[in-house]
Amino acid sequence: MLNESFFAIGQYGHEVTLWILIALSVTSLSVIIERYITYMGIRRNSEKVAERIREIVKTNDKEKVNHLSEDWNTLEGRALDYGLRHIKENGTEGLEDFFELYSKSEQPQLEKSLNFLATVGSNAPFIGLLGTVFGVMESFQALSEAGGEPSAVMAGIAQALVATAIGLMVAIPAVIAYNYFQKQLNQVNNSLDSVKDLLMTYAKTMKGKNA
Repeated sequence: MLNESFFAIGQYGHEVTLWILIALSVTSLSVIIERYITYMGIRRNSEKVAERIREIVKTNDKEKVNHLSEDWNTLEGRALDYGLRHIKENGTEGLEDFFELYSKSEQPQLEKSLNFLATVGSNAPFIGLLGTVFGVMESFQALSEAGGEPSAVMAGIAQALVATAIGLMVAIPAVIAYNYFQKQLNQVNNSLDSVKDLLMTYAKTMKGKNA
């Protein structure tokens, strides 16, 4: 009885898994496009900020730090602004903790939808394999009903393997995109670390002047 129920599910399971994979593919593609546009915008801004930081280091012009903090269109500019306010109010005490807190507060937005891509990349092949299993079950059932004629089931097995292929086609781009975006995220975090180092140097310099 249980086997019969499971075979009944298998008759529809193959097609259902294909639709699930198609839905995951469309959603994954939209996430990849959205994240790519977002990270490219952040990356362009980070490169500009990095160039300005190198200029500040070369010229040792502390006034340019204040100008850089006015750029609220960048993560680094906002970080500098918050950090400079902290320095004015509290000095260097707790500056590193404050900056780390700011960095963590930005992470959810930076990591948005990356877990979805990781989930699709790791699970889409299994969904495709499940669809193939359902398809093979249906094919062998058709084989038994056809009196053991192999030609009656070959097309069904070929169709069943399509689910595994689609599962891989959905998973591979998701994994590639996830790894790429993780690299972009690391670069953004490195840029924020550079801003933190700049702030620490600036704070020590100002402290020395005040002394």
